[in-house]
Order: sequence, then structure tokens, then C-alpha cells
Amino acid sequence: MTVQERVRGFVLEYFYVSDSAELKDEISLIDSGIVDSTGMMEIILFLEGEYGIHIEDHETIPENLESISRIATFVAKKHAAASDRGIAGELIDDP
Repeated sequence: MTVQERVRGFVLEYFYVSDSAELKDEISLIDSGIVDSTGMMEIILFLEGEYGIHIEDHETIPENLESISRIATFVAKKHAAASDRGIAGELIDDP
């Protein structure tokens, strides 16, 4: 399952989405009203637990967390940085 699929599933399970077909990878989770600031904290906790990463306060910006696709890119960068430092982490895409 890809990061996008996991995050989409989390959002659909824990947040109100009137039409799941409209939850596209590029839609802003905040601007669309799906997620508020408290909900964003829930997403951050989910990402940290699910992918074994730590998200610093300065990383909690729209460029990293605004949409499903940006979240997936951010998680991939965090894993790449961990690999570069020799830190073992979970795979982003499980078979």
C-alpha cells in the first residue's frame, strides 16, 4: 500500500468527507475544510507512528502537509534522509 493510499484511508476513517471520490491527492486538506489544526496534529501523530519518523515543528508547513501528495513526498524525503544517516526505517511502500 502506498503512502497516498494509507493517508487517504486515515483521512476517510477519521475525518468527515462528504464524497470520498472528491478526496484527490492534490486537494488542500485545510482549505477544503476536511482537516483543521487539531486534525493536522492527528495526521502528524499518524505519520510518526505509521512510518517511524519524527516531524519537527519547523516541518509542519503547507509545503509538507497540505495535501495527500505533499505528505507522501515529505514522508519519502524523511525516509531518504534517515537512510542517508544510516537509520533503518519502515518501507514506504509495502508489497
